[in-house]
Amino acid sequence: MSTSTRFWIGMAATLTLVQAAASALLPRGLALTATSDIALALVLIALVVAFALNAVPARGRLRVFWIMQSVGWFMLLIDQLWWMLYDLVLRKPLPLLFAGDVLLFLPGVMMLAGFLLRPHLEQSKRSARLGTLDFLLLMLWWVFFYVFLVTCWQYISPNVDLYNTNYDRLYLIEILVVLVVQSVLLRQSTGEWKRFYAFYLGAVLLGAICFSLENRAIELNTYFNGSWYDIPYLGSFAFFMIVAMQGRGLRLSRDPADREGHGSWIGRLAILAVLSLPVIVLAAVLEPGVPLQIMHFRVLVTAVAMFAMAAMVFMKQKLLHQELKRANRVLQESSTTDPLTGIRNRRFLMSSIQGDVAQCLRNYAENENVSERDLIFYVIDLDNFKKVNDQHGHDAGDRVLIEASRRIGSAIRNSDLLVRWGGEEFLVVSRFTDRRQAAILAERVLDALRLKPFAVGGDEVVHQTCSIGWAAFPWIEEDAGAVGYDDVLKYADRGLYRAKKAGKNQAIGMAPSRQRANLAEKDDDPFADPPQQARPLSLPAEREMSGQVFEIFG
Repeated sequence: MSTSTRFWIGMAATLTLVQAAASALLPRGLALTATSDIALALVLIALVVAFALNAVPARGRLRVFWIMQSVGWFMLLIDQLWWMLYDLVLRKPLPLLFAGDVLLFLPGVMMLAGFLLRPHLEQSKRSARLGTLDFLLLMLWWVFFYVFLVTCWQYISPNVDLYNTNYDRLYLIEILVVLVVQSVLLRQSTGEWKRFYAFYLGAVLLGAICFSLENRAIELNTYFNGSWYDIPYLGSFAFFMIVAMQGRGLRLSRDPADREGHGSWIGRLAILAVLSLPVIVLAAVLEPGVPLQIMHFRVLVTAVAMFAMAAMVFMKQKLLHQELKRANRVLQESSTTDPLTGIRNRRFLMSSIQGDVAQCLRNYAENENVSERDLIFYVIDLDNFKKVNDQHGHDAGDRVLIEASRRIGSAIRNSDLLVRWGGEEFLVVSRFTDRRQAAILAERVLDALRLKPFAVGGDEVVHQTCSIGWAAFPWIEEDAGAVGYDDVLKYADRGLYRAKKAGKNQAIGMAPSRQRANLAEKDDDPFADPPQQARPLSLPAEREMSGQVFEIFG
């Protein structure tokens, strides 16, 4: 046990012993009253500080839990200071319908709400957003019930007997619910959290018994400050100090399988709370023997609560709608993204290419952007990639694919689209460019892969090259719509085949023969073999591309 823990527990125990000594030795009077009130106030101050200190290193819902517990103890402290005003300053008994009684009820609401957060579990952002509104709905419902059942007999039509009866019943229900929730958490938790929940459950049970005894004595006019009732009552608070010390150092744990089920359960409770309001207002109208002003007050309070809860439900539905949109975006993103490399996949190309094709055709039809109106398809295949998998393993192959996609991405423009086409094959769609500049990008991609070796694990490296086939859309500039983009893709693939056949580590671009401009009237193979012209990659791209096949060697 640390020095700090011994200090806090020792202080609470000392104050309890002071209370016991005062009750045993001092006669009934101002000295006994002052000793009893001050001892209890000091214990409450210590509890406020102790629980607040637990919140400092915590995070997430655990921090919220500790803050709520500290706020609850602060409410009890305010109530105690209010008592001391009557006892030590005004020196007159508390009114039977004491306004500060609500400060004895609300800490239980804070405690219950804190436990409904299940503070021992890590919380997702989604659960935090949606669970907060459910949590606020349940808190509002408890406050509404107090105003509906208790406050009306305190201010609207004062009635001590009905006030005490309803207060005691609602307090008993509150404590029973807290005990049930704590029992569930005790069963679901393990290790340090199970021990913490066990101590907290025992403290709540002890405190409820002591409070009920003291409250009953007040109602029977047998209680006075410093009486024997105060010894167990203050001792129950001292026991909460042990609970606070047990909670130090607790950490969140993960339970992803059960988290969403819990969130649904809390959500259903919140919905039941909302649906209960029409039943409650109907009961308020039909209840016999209730004064008219009470009925009007209860109907008004219920209407206010219904509007407040409806606003929260609306906010929750808005959050759910936003969450659904976010989930759909994530799903769409995952369905159009290659999971290994993080680049786009075939599905994305199929869903987006029509827009690019349409824009390209419009530019040709309007004869605009002559130097920025082509789409060029580059089909890229890693050479001898099977050897990497066979000699270094599939993990090494994955590293090469990831690095290859990164290097290709760095070699192309931001406006270009990089797609994993399948296996070790990639596709680059160069948007709104000039086909006369196509060879430049192909050269950059070739250099990006072959000039620097690839790390495959440890100190091992491999030298990886690629082959490229490319073709421009529209295939025929004079008749842009004659050949579809899918056929141009096939021509680019044919260029890749020729690059592989010619020895790999090179790029071959495909262009239509001037003698076969009208492909619709020709046979299925628009390419002559062998090609009429072949020239090195280093030649200027703006030179005339005559002949049937334009081949570029690396």
